[in-house]
Amino acid sequence: MIVFLFLCLREVRRGNAELIHARSYIPASVALLVHKLTGTPFIFDMRALWPEELITASRLKRGSIMHKAITWVERSCLKNAAVVVSLTNSAASYLRKIYPDELQDQKLVVIPTCADLNRFVPLDAEDRNSAEENGAVFSCLGTVLSGWFRLDWLRLFFQEIGSHEPTASFEIVTRDDPGEVRKHLSLADDLNERLKIYSMPSHDVHEAVQRHAASVMFYAGGEVSELGRSPTRMAEILGCGLPVVANPGVGDVAEIIQKYRVGVLVTEGTSEAMKSASRELEELMKDPELPGRCRCAAEEVFSLQAGTQAYRELYRDILK
Repeated sequence: MIVFLFLCLREVRRGNAELIHARSYIPASVALLVHKLTGTPFIFDMRALWPEELITASRLKRGSIMHKAITWVERSCLKNAAVVVSLTNSAASYLRKIYPDELQDQKLVVIPTCADLNRFVPLDAEDRNSAEENGAVFSCLGTVLSGWFRLDWLRLFFQEIGSHEPTASFEIVTRDDPGEVRKHLSLADDLNERLKIYSMPSHDVHEAVQRHAASVMFYAGGEVSELGRSPTRMAEILGCGLPVVANPGVGDVAEIIQKYRVGVLVTEGTSEAMKSASRELEELMKDPELPGRCRCAAEEVFSLQAGTQAYRELYRDILK
């Protein structure tokens, strides 16, 4: 952080920076110091509620010295930033509730995670039919060993789908160690044989997503930490015209699914809940308008162009 501070100060004093865009808490703490020393405005781009995420993952104890230090940075950055950016409306509402004084006259803008929707596009009808010749592929994208993902829910859902769709297969596209994922997922032998776990370069991930039928993401919903989560995987999945199976209490995920009718919400980690969810998903996937709704949701909520324009307007308003 000392090196970080030195480099940031150097660029400001050389006249190379009129505005500092600080993504997440550690960069924001440096930007705050530079702001105090030079008056240079900064954007506190929170990304998520980091202190609460650390607590949920058991990497930080509430009330500890480190927790108090991080929340002090959070409070100070919220108060002193030229603009605060949150990934979700849920997190923005939470912040206004617990920091009413700091945010009373503060500009707080919601800009969700963005995806390159020029790459994450639906397959045409012919390629889609070809992809499903050997059965539907149900997937999960991204890390599942973070401490924030509900692997036990994923196991139950895969088991339910596998039990009544004998041709279905499963894929987990992740940078996590495949052996560790299999160990923690602990599927029955017959389902394990139908499961592929692998990683891909980020610029090729869309090729995997396009072959899938639906994708699953179960986070530790209900925790305060999840209010600020805007899963990139959701943007990518919807961009490819696929429905999402998720749990409520995770950022704006439930609101998006319900508003656009692009997925299924699972409220309990029980076999009965997964059975109900699989039936609902089966009915939803019969809707010929589903891919179009998924794509529409991605374009309206997660478009890279919309996110770029929102940031451009912020920069212009601060520097005018």
